[in-house]
This record gives sequence, C-alpha cells and structure tokens, in this order.
Amino acid sequence: MSTHDHSDHDHPQGSFLTSRAGFVLLGFLAIGGFLLFTEHRAHVLGALFYLLPLGCVFMHFFMHGGHGHGGHGHGGGHRNQPDERNPS
Repeated sequence: MSTHDHSDHDHPQGSFLTSRAGFVLLGFLAIGGFLLFTEHRAHVLGALFYLLPLGCVFMHFFMHGGHGHGGHGHGGGHRNQPDERNPS
C-alpha cells in the first residue's frame, strides 16, 4: 500500500455556516423556529408571566455574592473606608 501526500492540494477552509450545507441548515432551523413559535405562541407568551419573578430569584441567589456581602458582620462601612476596629 502506498502513501499519498495531500499537502499540495489547496482547499480553502471556510466556515461551515458559509457553505451550502450551512445555509440549508440555517434555513431549516429558521423555518422550524418560526413554526414552533407560531404553533405554541400561547404557551410561550403564557410562560413569560413567570419569568420576571424567577429571574429576580435566580439573580439574587447567583449574583448576590459579587458585591461584597460574603460576611454580614463586618460593620456598615464601605470597602474603601478603613474599618475602625482594625486600624491598618
């Protein structure tokens, strides 16, 4: 069995989404998304009512630690101000 070198062939490597198959896939996804939305619009729009309270709860639990509330017993001052109990 002989080995064949394919390094001399110049095949431009484009993105999948810019190929013919990518355009067809995007077209089918767009049509499918449109049909899903139009057929299930009442269900989707009915669920929007619950997204605001759920979003608030999830933001409170997952984003609350990002602004310095790790320990609530550190006094009421800001982070930039020195703590009176610990003069460093």
